[in-house]
Amino acid sequence: KGQYSPTSKKGQITKTSPYGTIEQPFNPGALTIGAQGTFFARAIDVDIALVSNIFVQAAKHKGTSVIEILQNCVIFNNGAHGYITDREEKENRQILLEHGKPMIFGKNRDKGIVLNGLDLQVVTIGENGITEKDILVHDAHMQNPIIHLALINMKAPDFPVAVGIIRDVNAETYESLLLAQENEQIEKSSITCMDELFMHGNTYEIV
Repeated sequence: KGQYSPTSKKGQITKTSPYGTIEQPFNPGALTIGAQGTFFARAIDVDIALVSNIFVQAAKHKGTSVIEILQNCVIFNNGAHGYITDREEKENRQILLEHGKPMIFGKNRDKGIVLNGLDLQVVTIGENGITEKDILVHDAHMQNPIIHLALINMKAPDFPVAVGIIRDVNAETYESLLLAQENEQIEKSSITCMDELFMHGNTYEIV
């Protein structure tokens, strides 16, 4: 125990990286998007209500569901996510994404996420003419993953860390397509039993 993993931060000192890790950690959410995944969510281990809701929605999703749990390791990496879980500041450093709701966060609920060109930007509601109508509304069901990927990639301290169900898209699953293909071939086939299958095509009689 205590070894580094593919998600360990660069420079992390562990038993198997005594001088610090040298590779960039991979991002589970970006990996999901890159694999054309249809469900991705993120939660912090101590937020039991959110974790429970995500598990329920993931179970209902048709297809593979990927959930990233930001979990503290008291023994080997205590406080790994302390910056975003700090009781006094977590409302300023996390944003709970809910489908159909504006991306608003902060202790005073006065911060929001807007789209500035192709980039996300944090703004303060009430400053520079910004109103709640300017804030992006989360669409977890959007087929195009560009905004979802941008939300996944938001990092502290410049952005709040996104938690909740970030992507939940309906799409045909591998098993449904495979079953449909099998049924189509069965309907087209003239073979109705195993005996016909054995005697189908080139056969040989041994005498």
